[in-house]
Amino acid sequence: MSSPRFYCPQTLPECGSFELPAVAAHHASRVLRLRVGDAVQVFDGDGHACDATIAVISGKQVVLDNLQPCPASGAPALRIVLAQAMCSGEKMDWVVQKATELGAAEIQPVQTQRSVAKLSGERAEKRTEHWRGVIIAACEQCGRNSLPQAHAPQDFSSWLVHARALPGSKFILLPEGATALHAQTRPQGAATLLIGPEGGFTPDEALTAQQAGFVPVLLGPRVLRTETAAVAGIAALQTLWGDFN
Repeated sequence: MSSPRFYCPQTLPECGSFELPAVAAHHASRVLRLRVGDAVQVFDGDGHACDATIAVISGKQVVLDNLQPCPASGAPALRIVLAQAMCSGEKMDWVVQKATELGAAEIQPVQTQRSVAKLSGERAEKRTEHWRGVIIAACEQCGRNSLPQAHAPQDFSSWLVHARALPGSKFILLPEGATALHAQTRPQGAATLLIGPEGGFTPDEALTAQQAGFVPVLLGPRVLRTETAAVAGIAALQTLWGDFN
């Protein structure tokens, strides 16, 4: 069984002792009920991690020692950006969680005409911070040391203006008029995957996305739910050109 992992958004020492931040310390002592001598791992979200041992665990304080830097992982074979049309709260949380586990580098929620959930202002800020918490928990669970970037929701049309300049390949999942993903040319270092809402893109949105450089692709003969399409799409990209091969 792997050691418990804790996100520590600060510089990790290469030796000596280290005190867990308050949130991680509470989780270690009150939730996991770890003890002195237990092995743990800490990571900073920027790709660095250390194995360590609990030296002190008392109340709100957890101190680690015997820190040993973990070998750094190499750059991903394919940098994946998921542009996900906003869906209902639980579904969106699930997409963010699974996209993190599958290795997406960025997650960009977009608000389309048929998006069920639409956020702005303070609500959008709170939801973005919530997604960051989902990402941290997913990284702690799956062994990932780099946090994907969670962007605030953007209007679809406004985001497309920015998306024109994105590097690498750009794909949009469409049930009609598309070719298989595996038939596409291998992306050069990066790929953006655009997923529609529960009701799909409107014809105008699909056309505008293609005019912005998004290539329509299929993942098979069946119409997938939005949250299924996101996970299947990232997994397919990783299998064809990324970390899974």
